[in-house]
Amino acid sequence: MGKVMVHNTRGKDDVERATLAFVVGNAGLSSGQEVTMLLTIEGVWVATRGYAEGLQAEGFAPLSDVVTQFIQNGGVVWVCGACAKPRGITQEQLLDGAQIVGAATAVEAMVNGAQTLSF
Repeated sequence: MGKVMVHNTRGKDDVERATLAFVVGNAGLSSGQEVTMLLTIEGVWVATRGYAEGLQAEGFAPLSDVVTQFIQNGGVVWVCGACAKPRGITQEQLLDGAQIVGAATAVEAMVNGAQTLSF
């Protein structure tokens, strides 16, 4: 099984890119890959409860649906701690299955062979 890390920096500021990151993540899971979604900058909001409700880019499923599908299918969601802190986001505000991590965790995944793709 391969390891893939999808890096998403977007939220309401670019719903299409935020959605596409999770579409790609879901495709990876469907093909039997181990997929981690790394959320940084404005992307950290996507992992907070209720944030994605009502957000939908033209031609895509609702953002909340693709995020839920990703988590339900075994995708791992990492929220950048350095990005969450200034936004006042705590672990308690995150969706089930999402966790706040430090930069070292993401670096370790890359060093251990995760292929990366950024949105």
